[in-house]
Amino acid sequence: MTRFTRTIRILVAGLAAAFLLIGLIGGQGAAPALAASWTPITGSGSTWSQNALDQWRKNVASNYSMTINYSGVGSSAGRQDFINQRVDYAVSEIPFQSKPEDGSAPEKPTTGFAYMPIVAGGTSFMYNLKIAGKKVTNLRLGGETVTKIFTGVITNWNDPQIAQDNPGLAMPDKKIIPVVRSDGSGSTAQFTLWMSKQYPGLWDAFCKVAGRTTPCGLTSQYPVTGNAKGQNGSLGVSGFVKQGYGEGAITYVEYSYAMKSGFPVAKVLNKAGYYVEPTASSVAVALLQAQINTNQGSADYLTQILDGVYNNGDKRTYPLSSYSYMIVPTATTNSVTVEKGKTLGAFANYMLCEGQQQASALGYSPLPMNLVLAGFEQIKRIPGADASGVDINKCNNPTFKPGDSPGNNQLAATAAQPADCDKQGPNQCTTGTAGAKEDTATTGGGTGGSATGGKGGTTGAGGAGAATDGGAGAGTDAGTAGGATGEAVYDANGALVSGGGTGGSAVATAFDLPDEGWGWAQNGMLAAGILLLGAIVLPPFLSRRLKRAR
Repeated sequence: MTRFTRTIRILVAGLAAAFLLIGLIGGQGAAPALAASWTPITGSGSTWSQNALDQWRKNVASNYSMTINYSGVGSSAGRQDFINQRVDYAVSEIPFQSKPEDGSAPEKPTTGFAYMPIVAGGTSFMYNLKIAGKKVTNLRLGGETVTKIFTGVITNWNDPQIAQDNPGLAMPDKKIIPVVRSDGSGSTAQFTLWMSKQYPGLWDAFCKVAGRTTPCGLTSQYPVTGNAKGQNGSLGVSGFVKQGYGEGAITYVEYSYAMKSGFPVAKVLNKAGYYVEPTASSVAVALLQAQINTNQGSADYLTQILDGVYNNGDKRTYPLSSYSYMIVPTATTNSVTVEKGKTLGAFANYMLCEGQQQASALGYSPLPMNLVLAGFEQIKRIPGADASGVDINKCNNPTFKPGDSPGNNQLAATAAQPADCDKQGPNQCTTGTAGAKEDTATTGGGTGGSATGGKGGTTGAGGAGAATDGGAGAGTDAGTAGGATGEAVYDANGALVSGGGTGGSAVATAFDLPDEGWGWAQNGMLAAGILLLGAIVLPPFLSRRLKRAR
């Protein structure tokens, strides 16, 4: 081999190695450094956002050997864990309460803290309903109808108000089983806040009967009365509804849990007169009207004001949309060290950027740029966090691209219009929702309209004809508890029999996500392969040509 040949091969091989490194790193976005070492951290709180957290924990464990522990014990318990310094971070849908509704002492953390947005989503209404033995997947409910169901005013599925929402279905004569959270939860707080703002008369009347002080307002502890069943955690309420004895049941739960369970959710009527499912895009549209506390000197900095979301006049909007917070320390404590802060800062950076790419597939909606920018400022306040990695231009988030202004949201801008048959009136779409996408044939007297994105129902004869089976796989509701996993199983009274733990290590039960397709990583690998081939073939060829030229 000549010196010329060796030189060419060394140069080409060097280029190949560079492209290979690009391929290995390119798919990671604004992620933690590969060679870094990480101190394990532990958190607790919300089950509303736990499916997203579990996926992200799994990702960083696999890619960066980063151990992020999390226990889904409910938002209220998570806030208490943070106050008592039992965890390094907490997750909640509501801020610390100065006047807890149960009369307990004000929630006052003993260390500095900040709220950091982590993921958006819709509080959905997962249900288990059949007509003539066939599962219904296209239920529609108005806001007042939902409120009456969960306040005991409407108790049967064939109630005229439900029938009016669903002209394409002959609603069965079956008792409704409302399933509510028995623990203090952010999903309860978000749902009751919405009812208190939109239907205060119904909500206060219910609270008064339940022995609560009125006006009732937001509560994270739902009163369990009448035919309602109380269940612990998002796995508890969704697990009850999906059982065979759960026929007739309906619950409020994060959309992600219905997707994961293979069950449908109700489309909810918005202010524009359309029944809308809480998809990633409908949540993104809704949150365009959210107001955010931008006073950085306030303890409630970055907390959300959702009145504009509830009353958003865009026909693509889902009215019960919100986002979740991670509560992070802004000072070291006996348990929170600079080393832990380094891990927490890197994980937070991953969540705000690369992690948001998976939000839609997980049943959530990715955060827009303004919340990501605000989240970056909170990361910089975490002791030990590496602020040098916080860069909006390197943030691989699907809601914006380089050069966008903070007010833009690519997901909302491209959101499709609802189908004509989703408009309030005599027509009803037959397409399924959430985890049960199968159509439900029209069984009532409505005539379906045709429109983009949904099938119109066929003309019904008004009888209880057969409906297309909307069932889907049972899915997996497994959490992690001490490293063990298992599907939650309940008895007919709603008591947990086995499985369904919510604590655990970084080995998390996560969704099977679709292939993300061809990207920078694949381009780098391809270029490396071509250059390596060139390192073998080109030098002898060029050497012969050079000799001939001489």
